[in-house]
Amino acid sequence: MIILGVDPGTLITGYGIIEVEHGTYSVLTYDVVKNASDRSMPIRLKQIYDRLCKIISQYHPDEFAIETAFYGKNAQSALKLGHARGVSILAAVNFQIPTSEYSPREVKKAVTGNGAASKQQVQFMVKSQLKLREAPKFFDASDALAIALCHSFRIMGGKAKSRHTQTPGLKSHRTWSDFIHAHPERVMRNK
Repeated sequence: MIILGVDPGTLITGYGIIEVEHGTYSVLTYDVVKNASDRSMPIRLKQIYDRLCKIISQYHPDEFAIETAFYGKNAQSALKLGHARGVSILAAVNFQIPTSEYSPREVKKAVTGNGAASKQQVQFMVKSQLKLREAPKFFDASDALAIALCHSFRIMGGKAKSRHTQTPGLKSHRTWSDFIHAHPERVMRNK
């Protein structure tokens, strides 16, 4: 299975493609789409879209994973991030690739075991788990690889889980409903 992970941004969009085969991971490519700050927003978005379409055409990913937008103190930044997410998702949808979204916290927890991990910690774990000779130059590229890894852990169930997301003796559940069904005693009911 080939997974494309994307860390969206209007100035720098990171992407990473991994292949998971029989529980073994290999990195096919990773890089960033860099845009100059003096370019207009429509031109930046076109460059992101065109580059991702080219990558998709070249590597034919089976799955697409992207980081969700988070709202900080600056609404304008969130709006711009939404534009980059939109054209990235559009590229995947136009190639009919199943698309999933993960929060930054989910990605960090899946890859490092800590939902509040720093970018340096994520980069270190991506390098370690994917056996890269050197860490990606840009955090955006290592974040994109982390998003692809996170997605692989979710869709592969127990077959390709990170050692950081596996707890000995606990069974993996694909959905919240599966968990509730398996552990009704752990769910608080309203009366």
